[in-house]
This record gives sequence, structure tokens and C-alpha cells, in this order.
Amino acid sequence: MAYIMKALIPIIIGIIVCYGMLKGVKVYECFVEGAKEGLKIALRIFPYLLAMLLAVTIFREAKALDYLLRLITPIVRLIGLPPEVAPLVFMKPLSGSGALGIFTEIIQKYGADSFIGLTASIIMGTTETIFYTISVYYGSVGIKKIRHTLWAAIMADLTAVILAVTMASLFFR
Repeated sequence: MAYIMKALIPIIIGIIVCYGMLKGVKVYECFVEGAKEGLKIALRIFPYLLAMLLAVTIFREAKALDYLLRLITPIVRLIGLPPEVAPLVFMKPLSGSGALGIFTEIIQKYGADSFIGLTASIIMGTTETIFYTISVYYGSVGIKKIRHTLWAAIMADLTAVILAVTMASLFFR
């Protein structure tokens, strides 16, 4: 079974190529055209990705997250969110890899079965890398005005955080 699972993607690719050949499609030419279009899209979104990665790096290196966390700790405690999870809440909209690093530290330090670990797990599963997603998807199609998307995404993330605390409290405490 493990062998079949490892071979699944090559099998799917083989089936697609064979189906295309049976239908008379020039598979190689279509692949090359798709690769060209992919490169064009990558070049188009590169400035947005670079700006986003640079902003996240500056935010981290300037220790702005530490200052922000000290400022909002009383508010975080008020809604029931463990202060140890607050860095995850602020990093997740900016960087998925940064959030994964923070999440890993939380799980290693507090355990997956603790209230803190459970809350962090729910937050990781229900929130989105808002700024990365907006920069990639909107940048790829050339949209510069994001209108209400950012605020809707932030409200969705806030709702996810509040529900994470609520659900972890219901099931853990």
C-alpha cells in the first residue's frame, strides 16, 4: 500500500498525459505553454512577495512584535486568550512559516494537550496568512486596490481566535 501511495502522483500524471494523447492534444507543447504562463505569473507577483517578506523580516528584526505584545497583554487576558498564544495570533496573518515556528515552540513548551497547546492548534487550523494570500492572489492578477478584502479577512481571523478560545475552554476546562 505504501508503494502505491508513493507512486500515486506519477500515476496521475501518466494518466493525464495518456488521456491528452488519446484526445489528440499536443501534450508537450501545452506543458511548455503552461510553464511560460507560470513564469510570467511568478514574475508578476514577485514584487508583492518580496515586499511582504521584507515587511515581515523588518517586523521581526525590529522586535516590534515584542513591543506590541507587551502593549496588548491586558486586552488579551480580558478575552481569555493565553498571552503565550498572542505571538501566534499576530504572526499568522503575516507569515505562515513564522507562525509555524511559534506554534512549534508553543507545542514543545506547553504540550499539545494543554489549554495553551489546544488553543494554538485551533488557531493554526482556522486562521489564514492574510497578507501573504492577498499579495499573491491579487498581485498575480494585477489588482492594486484590495477594498474590503483585508478588513473581512481580519474580522474572520478575529472570529477564529475568539472561537478558538471558546472551543478550547469548552472542551478542555
